[in-house]
Parts: sequence; structure tokens; C-alpha cells
Amino acid sequence: MATSQSATEQATSKSKNALNSPVTEKAVEAAHHVVDAIAEKAATAEDILRKTAADSQETLTDKQDEIKQQLQLSYSKTRDFAVQHPLAAAGIAFAAGVLLTTLLRRK
Repeated sequence: MATSQSATEQATSKSKNALNSPVTEKAVEAAHHVVDAIAEKAATAEDILRKTAADSQETLTDKQDEIKQQLQLSYSKTRDFAVQHPLAAAGIAFAAGVLLTTLLRRK
């Protein structure tokens, strides 16, 4: 048992000495600098990505609102046309139905 304790103490002593060596300290310091630099770059990339995502969300929302307005305008124009020219609207609807039925029956 004394041998195993002395081996453990020697291993601990060697690891402490290795950590106190100038080469190890320089390597540890260099590794810390590299990790810090990578962390800064990752944080910058994350900020850019978040800003881009937010801008894209705003753009999509604006486009969605624009399309809704266009659809409402088209619906209003169609309804106004149907109210002002009911026979023409019925004729157009009938012709469209005939055309659609003809196209669907061919396939």
C-alpha cells in the first residue's frame, strides 16, 4: 500500500511540476487566447445572424401586408365590376367555367 501511495504522490508531484513549467504555462496561455478569440468571433457572428434574421422577419411581414392589401384591392375591384356590370360578370364567369371544364375533361 505504501508503494501505491508513493506512486500516486509521485504522479501528483509530476503533474504539479508540469503545470508549473514555463512551456506548459505558455501553452495554456496561448490556448486561452485562442479560445477567447474564437469566442469573440462567434459572438460577432451570432450578432450579425440575429440582426439579419430580424431584418428578414421585418421584410417578410412588410411583404405579407403588401400582398394582403393587393388582394383586398383586387377583391374590391372585382366586386365593384360585378355590381356595375352584372351581365358581363355572369358572362365572364360562364365562359371561364366552360373553359375550365373543357381543360379538365381533356386530361
